[in-house]
Amino acid sequence: MVGGSELAGCPSGSEYDWYQRASKLLESGNGAAASILFERLREIDSNPSVLEGLGRALLDAKRYVEAESVLDELVQNAPDNDYAHFALGLTLWRQQKFVPARDHLAMAFVMKPQRSEYGSALSQVKSTLRHRAEQGMPLEGPIARQNEM
Repeated sequence: MVGGSELAGCPSGSEYDWYQRASKLLESGNGAAASILFERLREIDSNPSVLEGLGRALLDAKRYVEAESVLDELVQNAPDNDYAHFALGLTLWRQQKFVPARDHLAMAFVMKPQRSEYGSALSQVKSTLRHRAEQGMPLEGPIARQNEM
């Protein structure tokens, strides 16, 4: 029930109930299912908690292009959110957009240097960029195989 009436296709309960269910689905490793509830919540309210949950769910579901869009919106609305920068950096990294990934991971690390996963991800992306530069490879995107050249 939302607003006192049952809406076709809407989950039962309040928006708070939806958020709690989506969070539990995400914690249990079911990002795809969580993203459905978070997307419904976003239609009602794009507050930072909903955007972060949706971004995390999309990242977990390997829907990187969509995750990038949501997490970029979150970073624009909450530039001091270290996790938003971290998650956006991971999303960009998975898409082989290493330069902007490095920048967002560095921002997250500067904000919370005690978070070891931030430093680890940043180190890995910086290492990839360094190796690609040393080998004369493009800094972004896939690398063509020898027989594809």
